[in-house]
Amino acid sequence: MVVLEWILWQFVIMSIKLVSFVLCPFVQRAVIILREKGVPHDIEYIELDDPPEWFRELSPLGKVPLLLVDEGVLFESSVILDYLDEVIPPRLHPGDPLRRAQHKSWIEFGSGLLMLQHGLAMAENESLFYEKLGELNKNLERLLPPLRQSLFGDKEHFSLVDMAYAPFFMRQSILATRRPEITSSQSAEILDWAHTLLARPSVESSVVPDFSTRYMGFLQDKGSWLAGKTG
Repeated sequence: MVVLEWILWQFVIMSIKLVSFVLCPFVQRAVIILREKGVPHDIEYIELDDPPEWFRELSPLGKVPLLLVDEGVLFESSVILDYLDEVIPPRLHPGDPLRRAQHKSWIEFGSGLLMLQHGLAMAENESLFYEKLGELNKNLERLLPPLRQSLFGDKEHFSLVDMAYAPFFMRQSILATRRPEITSSQSAEILDWAHTLLARPSVESSVVPDFSTRYMGFLQDKGSWLAGKTG
């Protein structure tokens, strides 16, 4: 049945293109699902500080990601993930409606974590950095009950929740090269989940080869205290 669905999909969907900012974690989510499902796609990177006019016309929110599917345009990463999972087999969302809704809720929580992480990375001084780290760690602890209940984080079944959190954990690992306490203060369950996600080929290949350098360079340019530390 999955093979038949794949053949039919090939005839329905002719082209897929992501419009992205090279460091955007929300775009990375969409790249992971496309890599995970082995779907041919194009990526066009733009500068959000000076986007092209065609992007302004296509994006009502002025944000990435955008997904261009034939003549259609989609925006918001959670919507894009849902769409790609619906039209391209195999399904990675749970079949049970309640569990699927729970997964969607935790994906939204993960979006909030990315914003907290950005605030941490952009902190202008040591005091603000540690304030943000405490806030981030407090929110990370909220992941422990669903992890312990096996709601997600199953090593045998890669889900959209995994895809949503992989960009967060990738940035955590990069930031921890400057301040190890960013990850050393996390629980063993969360660290184990992060390790599993970061080792997955679809996650490893979801960013440009020099991503770490670009990410730290971006933070340095923005006056990040953490990025300015060398030890």
